Amino acid sequence: MYPNIVIRAALESDVDALADLIARLKKLNGEFDPLLRPAENLLAVSKEYIKSKISSPNSVVLVAEIDGRAVGVVVGDVEDRLFYEPRMAGIIREFYILPEFRRKGLGKRMMSEIMDALRRKGAQMIMADFPALNEIAIEFYKKMNFRPIESIYAKEV
Repeated sequence: MYPNIVIRAALESDVDALADLIARLKKLNGEFDPLLRPAENLLAVSKEYIKSKISSPNSVVLVAEIDGRAVGVVVGDVEDRLFYEPRMAGIIREFYILPEFRRKGLGKRMMSEIMDALRRKGAQMIMADFPALNEIAIEFYKKMNFRPIESIYAKEV
């Protein structure tokens, strides 16, 4: 574990660094399925996305920082699941840690922090959204006591 790590709410000044991490995540996702191929303007879209999430009252964006360098990002939203109980769900949308900082407890710490933040925003349960073939994510979330409850199937037309 890194003793000098800080996990904090993202600021507007973090947008460029976090957009880079989000772009890395989306490129990684593209390795799992051709329907997850990143957009040509990936970095620009990532910047706009992060800006919108930082300013949204229903979102949480956390950055993991070591010596002033952003090494991880996690983004979550609180949504109303109109038809189900519990109604309010915190949904982990993006979660990325630079490879050299993985497998040292940072992911667990970041997940704990975002779950607490989403709970404070009204989430009664936490869900995670990630590519179906991402075995590393599947194992991580299983270790965190998550289980599958929905599936999304896709077909190019």
